Amino acid sequence: MTDPTFLHTLQAVNQTAAFNRWAGFEVMRAAAGEAEIRMAWREEDMGQYAGYLHAGLIGAMLDTACGYAAATLAGRVLASHFSVNCLAPAVGRSFMARGRVVKAGRKQVFASAELFAEQENGELLLVATGNAILVPVEAPARPRA
Repeated sequence: MTDPTFLHTLQAVNQTAAFNRWAGFEVMRAAAGEAEIRMAWREEDMGQYAGYLHAGLIGAMLDTACGYAAATLAGRVLASHFSVNCLAPAVGRSFMARGRVVKAGRKQVFASAELFAEQENGELLLVATGNAILVPVEAPARPRA
């Protein structure tokens, strides 16, 4: 079930990230230790040479879903380690990543995510998984003039 406070917070954070805006990431759901994001496929600039979703975007979606899930419990976080497993060619009309916290500590948060490709008939096909270790961080310092 979605928590409106987490959802609105993550949606606001998502809008501050230029890459996420370019990619079209949308925060669809958020609860304590969980997050779900969606991205529509754009043939003109998201594919690799064979026409599948580029692995860089696969990694970005998994990383973001893990980070948002962790943020619901730990606030601002950065990934200190991240891994991706590509299971099938990523082909679909849109992509959805579901992240969840596996274990949250004071200094590290362990999270995992799954990436699904939405087919034309609405079926979700699992195409990749990822794991991340995230660390809570303070707000960034303002640049000096």
